[in-house]
Amino acid sequence: MYLTSEKKAEIFEKYGKSNTDTGSPEAQIALFSYRISHLTDHLKSNHKDYNTERALGMLVGKRRRLLDHLRTKDIERYRAIIKELGIRK
Repeated sequence: MYLTSEKKAEIFEKYGKSNTDTGSPEAQIALFSYRISHLTDHLKSNHKDYNTERALGMLVGKRRRLLDHLRTKDIERYRAIIKELGIRK
């Protein structure tokens, strides 16, 4: 499997407050970004995999909603996570 528990803990430790902080928007956005990049690579070689394409669209929507929520609550945290992950609007 591409996403092991060690990799998740590493993502949560880097972007969250600790390695057990799974609920902060920054940690969730970082996890979604990792999953989105993996699915994008998968779709480059399997362009007819429509179930993965649908899952990718749903993940992008979830990440977008979290980013919108973070932007309305705390613009500085929003700008920091956008810059750190290299996401563009």
